[in-house]
Amino acid sequence: MTANTTTTGEVLLDIADVGKHFTGAAGDDLRVLDGIDLQLRSGEIVALLGRSGSGKSTLLRIIAGLIAPSSGSVRYRGRELNGANPGAALVFQSFALMPWLSVQDNVELGLAARNVPPAERHRRALAAIDMIGLDGFESAYPKELSGGMRQRVGFARALVLEPDLLLMDEPFSALDVLTAENLRTELVNLWGTDDFPTKSICVVTHNIEEAVQLADRVLVLGSNPGRIIAEVAVPQTRPRDRRAPWFEALVDQIYGLLTGRDTQPAAPAPDLATPTARPLPEATVGGLAGLVELVYANGGRADLPDIADELNFEIDDLLPLVDAAAMLGFITVESGDLILTEIGGAFVTADIQESKQIFAEQARHRAPLVRTICKGLAGSKDGSLRAGFFLDLLRRGFSPEDARRQLDLAIDWGRYAELYDYDTDSDQITADPAANVFEGVRGKWAS
Repeated sequence: MTANTTTTGEVLLDIADVGKHFTGAAGDDLRVLDGIDLQLRSGEIVALLGRSGSGKSTLLRIIAGLIAPSSGSVRYRGRELNGANPGAALVFQSFALMPWLSVQDNVELGLAARNVPPAERHRRALAAIDMIGLDGFESAYPKELSGGMRQRVGFARALVLEPDLLLMDEPFSALDVLTAENLRTELVNLWGTDDFPTKSICVVTHNIEEAVQLADRVLVLGSNPGRIIAEVAVPQTRPRDRRAPWFEALVDQIYGLLTGRDTQPAAPAPDLATPTARPLPEATVGGLAGLVELVYANGGRADLPDIADELNFEIDDLLPLVDAAAMLGFITVESGDLILTEIGGAFVTADIQESKQIFAEQARHRAPLVRTICKGLAGSKDGSLRAGFFLDLLRRGFSPEDARRQLDLAIDWGRYAELYDYDTDSDQITADPAANVFEGVRGKWAS
């Protein structure tokens, strides 16, 4: 979808119908991005917000010119990019400092690469170090700095280039909560000054509140492949009050977009889907059960942002648990709220053995890969198959790493449910004889 801008500034970057795919180990096509249209304009901060795996970091690297798109076009100031974007500088999540160089030498790196004379490099580096509040630490080495100070060096190294576009990839996620909040506030203050050396900022984040706090526009990305599913304007002036009703309402709206089914292509129902069409969410049984218990404790309806705040987690950390509980039919998601189902209530209030039986029934019918494994074992001669058989099938739709992760999740879910066991020495998955009571039976909860 086209991202409509809310500003009238000069177009610095124009992305049209960009897609990106990689070739998997089996020669298959792994699509990361599809049909991306967006513009970055002078005078605005844009946030790219999405779950893990939505391709937002890949998109940022395409904007930076570090990787080329597989399709579509990327233009900087009207000219097609054929390499590194000359008007962009990137701030990384991991700081990416050279440990053997001083703060000043780290800041001067980009200028040296552009053949800026030493005296000019020195002057500009000192000015950038002073701007981000590290004056006095010019001769210090990264090992002598805290995480927040190292990220300040990362900011200075980017800003010293005076880029049109400042690109930031999860720049605060490796920091503690207070340090991250302090740096976000300082970034907003710097952005509001007349001598800030960049014209537009694009920040990748999975933190909804961070996006609303910083951005003029929030572009919400869906997954598999990454697409822009919505754009949300944030017209309020900065700094912004997190406790304001409008702020909380906007966070809830964006959360609803991230979890809602109306903004994304309809996925096949779990009881009909293939393992590649509905992958298992990365959630342990204990984790998803804990989430269902929290919803039950909240009277059967809970707001996920509230749960995340209470547990001091980010919403993105809890979304796989939401997806897993919804896949198994324990909760439904409506307008961003989690609602306990009848079977979800039975699952959390039952004793251990009955709870396992409910989980087994739901997983057998509603978790596509678990269902595939059960059917495979039922059709085998002795109720046993090599795990490699399922791994080869999964590699047709997943990267090798994701295929292994999917199989490990299915093994964990199946073991807990006592549907089958796995022997690491022989690499054999074997049906549990006691699970036969569930074979072919579709209980009242499974549909």
